[in-house]
Amino acid sequence: MQKMSAYQKTLERLYELQKFGIKLGLSSTQNLLRGLGDPQRGLACLHIAGTNGKGSVGAMLEAALMAAGIKAGFYTSPHLERFSERFRVNGREITQRQVMDLASRVWAVVELREPPTFFEFVTAMAFAHFRDQGVELAIMETGLGGRLDATNICEPLATVITNLGLEHQEYLGRHLRDIAYEKAGIIKPGVPLVHGVTQPAARRLVEQTAARLGAPVYRRGRELRFRRGPGGRFDLRGRLWVLPDLETNLVGRHQPLNACLALGAAEALAQAGLALGPGHLRAGLTHVRWPGRLEQWPSGPGQPTLWLDGAHNPPAARALLASLPRIQGQRRPLVMVVGVMADKEIGRILSLLLPAADRVIYSRPAYQRAADPAALAAAAPPGAPPGEIEPDLGRALARARRLAGRRGMVLVTGSLFTVGEARALLSGRHKTDLP
Repeated sequence: MQKMSAYQKTLERLYELQKFGIKLGLSSTQNLLRGLGDPQRGLACLHIAGTNGKGSVGAMLEAALMAAGIKAGFYTSPHLERFSERFRVNGREITQRQVMDLASRVWAVVELREPPTFFEFVTAMAFAHFRDQGVELAIMETGLGGRLDATNICEPLATVITNLGLEHQEYLGRHLRDIAYEKAGIIKPGVPLVHGVTQPAARRLVEQTAARLGAPVYRRGRELRFRRGPGGRFDLRGRLWVLPDLETNLVGRHQPLNACLALGAAEALAQAGLALGPGHLRAGLTHVRWPGRLEQWPSGPGQPTLWLDGAHNPPAARALLASLPRIQGQRRPLVMVVGVMADKEIGRILSLLLPAADRVIYSRPAYQRAADPAALAAAAPPGAPPGEIEPDLGRALARARRLAGRRGMVLVTGSLFTVGEARALLSGRHKTDLP
């Protein structure tokens, strides 16, 4: 048996905190941060919540800040392959030594009578890391909801709510208004809010919350607009800036909507005093990278094209489908490799995705939350394309490539965990930093 490294032991101990599950509330995080000297105090932040698009908007802004020479931190979850992906400074992941040192510091202030959850512990690490690194603006992505999320300790210059959908209803509430209430919990007195909420009742709740707190509201479709052009290019118009003929490195018909929110946030940050301008946002959109979201993997001669997208809920599945004609072109057959987490809306996700495929391979990542591939096959909608079960993701990828042939396309989807393991396998690493 291979000896576990000190870094692996650090991660194992962190992952053991997952036994405490999800705990909504701020007291545990506040206690950890107090023990660390309150690193969040005085740390300029941008706080992002929403059902989908948080990472894309955050990555666009990270790239724009870097183009402006502003030292940017980015805290995101979950990770695809490496735990270190969760903490970036100017696009560079935290080192293994820094992870071990930070974890040791946080463990030293843990109150055993109130053990933190995994996310609370890791969020405390993020605040401490960004303070240590002298970050000028930290982009903090919520983990679940907003109001009682561990990241809601931050002191933002602006807040963003990307969009709303029914998600995590066992924690956030059964109805969209309940979820809107939780997301709106990140809004702070006098701090600008940028949002893309479209459902009338939810939008009303979000904007009424902002009005009560005296927070200026910049809504996509009102103060923030976009217009599609040919070849995937688009124009943006905000309150302060007009950016014509843009392109973004992120593939997807939905990305101009995310870019619209990035524009609103960038304008708010500029008004708060950051040396950020429209040229920096243009450069950021051009150079942004966000792996695992409509990502094309390099293919060799005679191989099918291979795409990865972590569509893990119905809205994300619909966004993938809207972009499918652009990435697929005339390629046939389309072979989907699908792995979904057992706690997701499996039936709805499959009913959206599978009709677009010619063949399906039901698989799973080596992760305890993953649904059994046989259960996925059983949940396939009537009229689904021919499918087969292959629990080993590596063999599923190889089989999909054979079925697709040189004129076809392989699409790996259903979960970011599935996509993360696929990326590791395709890179020859065969292992991810998952519990």
